[in-house]
Amino acid sequence: MPELHFSLQEFTSAFIVLFAVIDITGLVPIIIDLKEKGEDINAGKAAIYSLITFLAFLFMGNMILQLFHVDISSFAIAGAFVIFAMAIEMILGIEIFKMDGPKGSTTLVPIVFPLIAGAGSFTTLLSLRALYSLTNLLVALALNILIVYVVIRNVHILEKLLGKSGVYVLRKFFGIILLAISVRMFIDNLAKLLASLS
Repeated sequence: MPELHFSLQEFTSAFIVLFAVIDITGLVPIIIDLKEKGEDINAGKAAIYSLITFLAFLFMGNMILQLFHVDISSFAIAGAFVIFAMAIEMILGIEIFKMDGPKGSTTLVPIVFPLIAGAGSFTTLLSLRALYSLTNLLVALALNILIVYVVIRNVHILEKLLGKSGVYVLRKFFGIILLAISVRMFIDNLAKLLASLS
């Protein structure tokens, strides 16, 4: 394990990788779509839940999965199914992912998991921990969570700038992107799972 010290280069690398994997800007059409359905998404809670989830997985991820006899590939496949359902909703304009939880639960599912803190993010986080100092990784993670908060908090501004037609086009476009991501997640992790079983 690398010693604890701050390195601008390590921090920058970890920040960029996490920013690309979390992809909060790419989630804007999804967040707008959920808000238009009347779902309440709390930016502060989303940021806090995401941070807690990431930290828990960073320090106890492997232990938690082993406790339930679940490997990271199976976990990723489960997340892929949730993302697939949301993508179909966005593309076809139908409701599959029924929000039947208590008010505000949308913040936790699907915003925090699997969209922000999903299997891809968890895997990346564990990989980065092996490469970089824990200090640099934690600072990079904290800054990414701050960006998550700012984007969700100000998503209405982006909605006004885009207009209804812009939001509609983005929803369809990112629905296709989300569908492709879910299929890739499913195939990649199914291959890993089958390889580990054989």
